[in-house]
Amino acid sequence: MLSRLLGFLIVTLAAQTSLGAKDERPFVIAVTQEVETLNPILIAASAATYTTLFVNRPLVLIGPNWTWICGLCDKLPSIDAGSAKIIEEKGQKKVVAQWHLRPGITWADGTRLTAKDVRLGWDVGRSPNVAVAIKDDFDRIEAITLDPKDPLAFTVTFKEARFDFYQLQTIYALPSHIEGPIWERTKGENGAYEKQTTYATHPTNPGLYDGPYHVTEWRPGNQLAMQRSKGFYGGPAHIERITLKWMPRLSGLDAALLNGTVDMMSELGMSLDQAMQFDKRLAKDNEQKGRLKLEMRDGLTYEHIDLNLRNPILRDKGVRQALVYAIDRNKLSQALFYGRQVPATQYFHPLDVLYAQDVVKYEYNPKKAGQLLEAAGWLAKESGPRYKDGKKLELSIMTTQGDKLRELVEQFVQSELRKVGVSVTIHNEPPRVFFGETMTRAKFPAMAMYAWVATPDFPPRGSMHSKEIPTHDNGWNGQNFPGWKNPRVDAILDQAAKEFDARKRKVLMAELMRIYTDEVPAIPLYLRSEIAIVPTKLEHFRITGHSQYSSQEAELWSLAP
Repeated sequence: MLSRLLGFLIVTLAAQTSLGAKDERPFVIAVTQEVETLNPILIAASAATYTTLFVNRPLVLIGPNWTWICGLCDKLPSIDAGSAKIIEEKGQKKVVAQWHLRPGITWADGTRLTAKDVRLGWDVGRSPNVAVAIKDDFDRIEAITLDPKDPLAFTVTFKEARFDFYQLQTIYALPSHIEGPIWERTKGENGAYEKQTTYATHPTNPGLYDGPYHVTEWRPGNQLAMQRSKGFYGGPAHIERITLKWMPRLSGLDAALLNGTVDMMSELGMSLDQAMQFDKRLAKDNEQKGRLKLEMRDGLTYEHIDLNLRNPILRDKGVRQALVYAIDRNKLSQALFYGRQVPATQYFHPLDVLYAQDVVKYEYNPKKAGQLLEAAGWLAKESGPRYKDGKKLELSIMTTQGDKLRELVEQFVQSELRKVGVSVTIHNEPPRVFFGETMTRAKFPAMAMYAWVATPDFPPRGSMHSKEIPTHDNGWNGQNFPGWKNPRVDAILDQAAKEFDARKRKVLMAELMRIYTDEVPAIPLYLRSEIAIVPTKLEHFRITGHSQYSSQEAELWSLAP
């Protein structure tokens, strides 16, 4: 899945009365990026995933312990248990898996959720006329067959025998009693469903939501309000109401935390330097001791810079390698993160089982960077940028506007590259534009900085396979934004998906990372720790450290008396 493509901050106001009381104030959660859609099939950015998990749940989830667990299902299918099997048809091996939904799941309007709703979600997601960020879960399914005797049972037949057949984290149900008629009249026209879906035209319809909360108000550019749903399969949430407040600029939040206006800052989007500074300030404030605490957890968030390989300058591998050699990532970590953020060398986190040791590490070497640029024909003058055939070596860099930390990283990168003769211009955009249009349609001229949030033990097909390059012809689906094409990479990713032996998958991913670090379709920067400042009396809040956030357990959050 599209990785955490943004800076993201959450704030929660304290309830002045006991939880569950009718006059209880809502938790107010300030976020730096507004959601682009509430339709769970269409979500792309991390903010949308975070928001969606409050109001809708996918078929399966990744638990806080980085293991796969059921969301809407009641048990994961397994070959060992006999609920899944490998078959062969016309020489092609496939997986057939039996699924069953949890009994008693309803939409917030009281309508029963059935397998028919899951199939509708799949039908929409696999359509070539609907732009879906991560298409793989939809495309690899050949058929979903409903059980005529049990409305909660269905069979999924996969086109290929892949080890990850049970990892369907982007498969959500859609309410067929609401969305079914809309889908029937729009499915033949490119882009029509996205405009006419009820999630866009009437987002406060409770029948759209199967999670612990349902949306009661959505004011674009302002806020999203949610009320707990009484019929949620996991039991009613402890907190009555939650409001997400869009706050692209977050000045004044430290003071709000200290004066008690704000109770919590969540793991999404809070930079390490902000957290460390606040923690130091908190330690000196006798009135605040014992009320708030800092929590940290290593996470799978990979901050990096995508390089647009359609750019004539960046088509040269030597130039791309020079850019990595020119950036002192250890200095970056010390300067902005107190040395607490691990400099990245590749896509995988050292805690991930797929982490590869034997890759190109690119230790800081500006001399090497200069040599590579010289070899590529970019010649240095006495001062200033390099030139080639009368053209200045100039590249632009983009990221999410208003994200102070990313803007500081941009300035650091700009300064480092200037030292080796690369002129860098900065042009940022609001997150909604950056992720909703610029990245998906490859409109960034040269460099784009954001984060992927990885999934444990999961080959990164969506961001590296050539079939995942978004184009006009494929409806701008896929997240291979650099436009990286490598036949061996495609073959590795295809093979890894079919490899049921975990040790062999690790070998394949090691080869993939050697190619990735050699060809440099993206510049690795650092691996983000997940950070939260929470009230000490907050119970059952857990940082997950992966692509499905703490909101996947929002129904459990509560405040001790």
